[in-house]
Amino acid sequence: MLNPVTPEFETELRALLPAAAFKADTEKYFTESRARWHGHGLVVAPGTTEEVAAMVKACHAARVGIVPYGGGTGLVGGQIMEDGPTPVVLSVERLNQIRDVYPRENVMVVEAGVILADVQKAAEDIDRLFPLSLASEGSARIGGLLATNAGGVNVLRYGNARAQCLGLEVVRADGSVWHGLSRLRKDNTGYDLRNLMIGSEGTLGIITAAALKLVPCPAERGAAMMAVTSPAAALDLLAMAGARMAEGISAFELMHRQGMDFLAEVGPEVKAPLSPSPEWIVLIDVGLPRGLSPDAALEELFAEAFAAGLVSDGVIAQSEADRLSFWHIRESIPEANRRIGSVSSHDISVPLGSVPAFIDEGAELLEKLGDFRINCFGHLGDGNLHYNVFPAAGKSRADYGNLRDVVKKAVHDLAHAHGGSVSAEHGIGRLKVDDLETYADPAKQAMMRAIKDALDPEGILNPGAVMRRA
Repeated sequence: MLNPVTPEFETELRALLPAAAFKADTEKYFTESRARWHGHGLVVAPGTTEEVAAMVKACHAARVGIVPYGGGTGLVGGQIMEDGPTPVVLSVERLNQIRDVYPRENVMVVEAGVILADVQKAAEDIDRLFPLSLASEGSARIGGLLATNAGGVNVLRYGNARAQCLGLEVVRADGSVWHGLSRLRKDNTGYDLRNLMIGSEGTLGIITAAALKLVPCPAERGAAMMAVTSPAAALDLLAMAGARMAEGISAFELMHRQGMDFLAEVGPEVKAPLSPSPEWIVLIDVGLPRGLSPDAALEELFAEAFAAGLVSDGVIAQSEADRLSFWHIRESIPEANRRIGSVSSHDISVPLGSVPAFIDEGAELLEKLGDFRINCFGHLGDGNLHYNVFPAAGKSRADYGNLRDVVKKAVHDLAHAHGGSVSAEHGIGRLKVDDLETYADPAKQAMMRAIKDALDPEGILNPGAVMRRA
């Protein structure tokens, strides 16, 4: 059993760390973005790796739990511990230094509390791109993004957060430090501890710094929105675009008309590029080498796709402002969803070829369960769908009683049946611990438990997240 933070233990920590490490206004650390949980704890924000190590060492000796806190943008409760002995909430916000930049190597070394948008700006200042991009980039912090192996819109071209990291500095459960800030592209000396820590959601160690990979900025950028006749047609369009532009495709997003209807109903206010809104739209973003025209490539793609019966309408960005306006529409959909209020939201992935069948079968399943509106959108290029189920027009979540769990099980069972995942990019946190136990291979679960027991035998690191407490 873990012990709570006591007045005596707090006094011990205050003797170890400067006064600036202790937060007085703590409410924001205890409420997550969808207000599903309300946490508790002593909020501590160390300013150096050495301070993190000292704090973790003290917690280990006292058997006090630690809940890591990045930008607070997670959607699965990984940063919130609602019950159990009072923990220390370890905020990385004061670990906010960009330590080194190596333009020739395309590498930047940053601390865990640096906000993603600031990393992007620092890369831009040296004519480089850090391509991890998502809606919360103005508040999400690098440590949390790596801890959850965040995805975002550019996974198709650049990969998840894991693919954009070369090395890590990590404080282990006993307070010792793994100095793994390697800038090497090739290092075959034993187990891949970097990738073990990335995606572990703070349950195996506390990430304090990372060596990040940068890439050259695309010389020519463009975007288009195209009305596709079906999700199957969208997949064919993706293949056609790949044949024409290969790795020049940065993102390929699928959006249903329901998302546009929600935006018209509750905002945020956007200007729809296609009117009337088609049933399905794709947003294609491309970045090409100097001398190649994105507009010409997209025009040729549209002509070929139109002739093949895949698309019926489209608009190509005529400026960078147009391109950003397309992305503003896509990035406003989650806020519209929040304002409507879902019965059940799902972050799932299935093999690309299964996407059309999953969408069709999901609609049939939900029709049998009740009267719903489905807003299905997401990163089609990597098979990640945000499949969200809402009350019918004129109804609220309260009208659906206990259907939330029934809906979630139906959607997750279907994703699993198609060989998919019930957590594509948001992680497990505390929300999906039961789902991991239900759908993960038993051998995988046993291996995960063995790793957790080996690296955190006292169970102090993010207790209750990813795996149930032993």
